[in-house]
Amino acid sequence: MNAIAYQKFGNTTVLQSAEQSKPTIKSNQVLVKVKAFSINPMDWKIRKGEMKLMSGSSFPKKTGADFSGIIEDAGTSGFKKGDQVFGVVKNMMKDGASSEYIAVPASLVWKKPSQISFPQAASIPVVGTAALTALEKMGNIDADTEILINGATGGFGMFLLQLLRQKGPKVTAVTSTKGTEFAKKWGARKVIDYSKENVFSQNILYDIVIDLSGKMGYTAARKIMKPQSKFMNPTPRPIEIPTSIFKNLFTGKKHIIVLAGPSTKYSEKLVSEVNQGLQIEINKIFQFEQTQEAYQYAEKGGFIGKVVVEINS
Repeated sequence: MNAIAYQKFGNTTVLQSAEQSKPTIKSNQVLVKVKAFSINPMDWKIRKGEMKLMSGSSFPKKTGADFSGIIEDAGTSGFKKGDQVFGVVKNMMKDGASSEYIAVPASLVWKKPSQISFPQAASIPVVGTAALTALEKMGNIDADTEILINGATGGFGMFLLQLLRQKGPKVTAVTSTKGTEFAKKWGARKVIDYSKENVFSQNILYDIVIDLSGKMGYTAARKIMKPQSKFMNPTPRPIEIPTSIFKNLFTGKKHIIVLAGPSTKYSEKLVSEVNQGLQIEINKIFQFEQTQEAYQYAEKGGFIGKVVVEINS
């Protein structure tokens, strides 16, 4: 079977087509014929070697954590051959979905809602789980809670805005000009177009600042945070994970790391939200042989929703 893999850390040019053996499944696994996988920032952080303390330096590595596809071999699971599914690889630091077939734990695969496409389904697990994890770490929020989402209309923000709308806080979204209407549609009360306004000149202090762009940072965010508040960081540098714990002992402005790995904790909630109409915006779909181009496009940023690679289309 064909796969996209890399033999060393580096930029998108290390992503190369490779012929690999079709995997065989273990007792707790299913074999999935992959139809699509989506692109997440963690993919290129791992590929560039920024996470090597957690990913290790053994090769080859594949890319892409979440996927959709068709059950090829159900093993002893409750699935059957032909079921349309979506899911996430067991260890996104070492595994990847960028091949025609993948063997994954049956517990990390779920039935695809019939009303959404394979690219939409492949966009759910990582950002959906991250959004629900962030929501949980926010704690008690209500109509008086002031929340700022910086970089609000990528995949993570798309899910988070819609989930927050159900709880009714005062959400301000920072996005590009082309993202303003999406942010409003997904539930933001106020939208700041960063090309026209400066978020630091709004004279508003926030209870929660979540930086989805990775460009603001905790030090800058402190200027617009209330004395007792949270800065939520889903794209931490490795050094920030231990240091945030220590720093939080001495300040009311907490630096909260939001890391979401493969989990069954939120799977039913995510499927329920999709069935109730949660919107999944696909910005662009690339074909399997265009994987390098797909990552080049995604890594430039500035797009709305998700970028997806199709396989076996």
